[in-house]
Amino acid sequence: MSIRNHTKVIQIGDRKIGGGNPILIQSMTNTRTEDVEATVAQILELEKAGCEIIRCTVPTKEAAEAISQIKKRIHIPLVADIHFDYRMALLAIENGADKIRINPGNIGGLDRIRAVVDACKERGLPIRVGVNSGSLEKDLVEKYGGVTAKGLVESALDKTHLIEELGYDKLVISIKSSQVPLCIEAHQLLAKETDYPLHVGITEAGTVYSGTIKSAVGLGAILSQGIGDTIRVSLSGDPLEEIKAAKKILQALGLRKNGIDVVSCPTCGRTKIDLIGLANRVEEMVEDYDLNLRVAVMGCAVNGPGEAREADLGIAGGDGEGLLMKHGEIIRKFPEDQLLQVLKEELDHWS
Repeated sequence: MSIRNHTKVIQIGDRKIGGGNPILIQSMTNTRTEDVEATVAQILELEKAGCEIIRCTVPTKEAAEAISQIKKRIHIPLVADIHFDYRMALLAIENGADKIRINPGNIGGLDRIRAVVDACKERGLPIRVGVNSGSLEKDLVEKYGGVTAKGLVESALDKTHLIEELGYDKLVISIKSSQVPLCIEAHQLLAKETDYPLHVGITEAGTVYSGTIKSAVGLGAILSQGIGDTIRVSLSGDPLEEIKAAKKILQALGLRKNGIDVVSCPTCGRTKIDLIGLANRVEEMVEDYDLNLRVAVMGCAVNGPGEAREADLGIAGGDGEGLLMKHGEIIRKFPEDQLLQVLKEELDHWS
């Protein structure tokens, strides 16, 4: 896998992105930011699940002022999401936001953009320049005959150059579309044109089921080319599901090694156990372990050992007998109804 490690290093709170630093997982609260208790509770849940940067919408003065209270009780950087009203950006900065997300095209004239840039410059805060296919400028749509990858890239670079001309370069860029092929092409083009860190995601991906699939395809294709420094899996669902999906995507690409990776075989006519139920119970159980392992769950004692060879641990069952394996070698046999218990005991004593 290629690594785009020539990107600028940008500090967001106590985290660094770009320059070969680990790809960080981001999500967004769906509470009213003005409701400090609800927002803090959700962020703490997301932190526990593995969220490393959180974004909160700031549509009102009360939301901006709430940031100072929220920041006192959370442990990850907070990004203030600003649309239309530049004054909300200024208030969010005053109240301790770690980063500002704006689309310079929708917050007004140059004087307003300069005010936000100057406030960020004074505190050394990064600005995320966000461009979305749904809000691409009319002139670019006409120039390219529709919403295209080239149009998205041109829009992002125009806005980036505008901020650079105002004397600031602590920037992160995001270009998003709900169309996976368009998003992949746009990131490929953008990565050739800039060394700023990129925030990557498939916007408005959909429900937990369909959105996870679209995000896995899109993010997988982009990240596998070494493109991307932070990611968000945007789902119409509980934000916790975004974190779970993001961790699995990074793990599948070999970009994260934290946590147990569960692999399981598809069922077939030889399967004589409830493999689907067992695999789901194993996946749920291993969430509590801080181990970098691969665990195989196999439904056939005939092919199980061979198929589990690449796993650190494996279990298989059939005809009343259970097997425990290490790297494909059978190390123990036991009654089939003890499969989950034996695996748990092995994980409890793993060293």
